[in-house]
Amino acid sequence: MGTGWKYYKKGRARPKKAATDKRRRERVHRKRLIGLGIAAEKVGKMNPKQVRTMLKRPARVKKTA
Repeated sequence: MGTGWKYYKKGRARPKKAATDKRRRERVHRKRLIGLGIAAEKVGKMNPKQVRTMLKRPARVKKTA
């Protein structure tokens, strides 16, 4: 008796990304930049893409701050 389709099938739909998770991630990223020494006013004026690009190289950010 073999194992059939019932045992190895996976869910059909991929879970959707939630807006609340996105906001939480952005908030965490901003706090990380502030922790690295960037001024909170400067971080507040940045858009999310700028924040992410700065966090790609945290050692460089820390050195310049």
